[in-house]
Amino acid sequence: MSWEPKDPWGQQGGSDPLDDVLKKAKEQWQHMKPTKGMKTIILLVAAALLLSQSVFKVEPDEEGLVKRFGDVVRTVGSGPHLKIPFIETVVTPKVEKLHRLEVGFRTNDRGRTQIVPQEALMLTGDMNIISLEFIVQYKINNAKDYLFNVADVEETIRKSAEAAMREVIGKNKIDEALTVGKAGIQQSTQDLLQTIVDDYKSGTQIATVQLLDVNPPQKVAKFFKDVASAKEEREQLINQAKGYQNDIIPKAKGQAAEDINKAKGFAQSRLARAEGEANHFLQTLEEYKKGKAVIGKRVYIETMEEVLSNVDKIIIDSKAAGNVMQYLPLDRLNRRSNNNSQVAQ
Repeated sequence: MSWEPKDPWGQQGGSDPLDDVLKKAKEQWQHMKPTKGMKTIILLVAAALLLSQSVFKVEPDEEGLVKRFGDVVRTVGSGPHLKIPFIETVVTPKVEKLHRLEVGFRTNDRGRTQIVPQEALMLTGDMNIISLEFIVQYKINNAKDYLFNVADVEETIRKSAEAAMREVIGKNKIDEALTVGKAGIQQSTQDLLQTIVDDYKSGTQIATVQLLDVNPPQKVAKFFKDVASAKEEREQLINQAKGYQNDIIPKAKGQAAEDINKAKGFAQSRLARAEGEANHFLQTLEEYKKGKAVIGKRVYIETMEEVLSNVDKIIIDSKAAGNVMQYLPLDRLNRRSNNNSQVAQ
């Protein structure tokens, strides 16, 4: 009885099945072996793939951060650059873009805004409630910190902006928030918000904080409008009074100056006239002293001529005057006196 070796599969004699499988695989590989032209194509495709994984481009408004196994190894500016393929990766955040955040409201896809009460309602320093809607604009000033230090930068800035605005509003009165204090509130909030995001090392620069709408709550809005209208009316009346004051005071000053100038002119005129009359009197006096007797007689004659011209008179020779009886004509004097009184009436 002869013994024949058995293969692992229980077959006696024959060839090894594993050898048959290897032989068939080798034959198939020979059939699949690329030709020379196919090798060239494969090499070109591999080179193109390698090149595409090695070259990257950074846009002018971007900054490139090259990571190797998750760690940032270098930062590059705009333009084409090289990296190690399949090992290094690149992120390119837009560092020149101005990002915009809405606080206190949200704008939907249709462009309509909706208030967010839990963000908008705030308490002022004089214990009044107001509703604020504002926006925050920021830029990336450190791309590495922006990408890897804070998990959700946008939400962090929004919450920080809300907290900063609440703190600033809590230090101001409601009148300042509704009227003339808006600019100061915006600047104070921006400064405080910048301090907060710097503490977080978020890599952002706050560009602006702008108040869009500041109103009292809807339930008391009517009363606030009445108060605001009264204040506007008060300011209007004050401005009108100031305008009248500015109009009347210059006129009064001008009239006073005119009266003073007239008085000074009248005083100078009277003074000059008095001086002229005094000089004329002095000159007359000098002439009188030169011919005192002649001038005295002339003055006497002229005076008597003026006096006697209005008096009834009878001229009698001195020689015959002794034979004439003198009498006083009272009746004519009485009639003349009565005539004069009637004329005066």
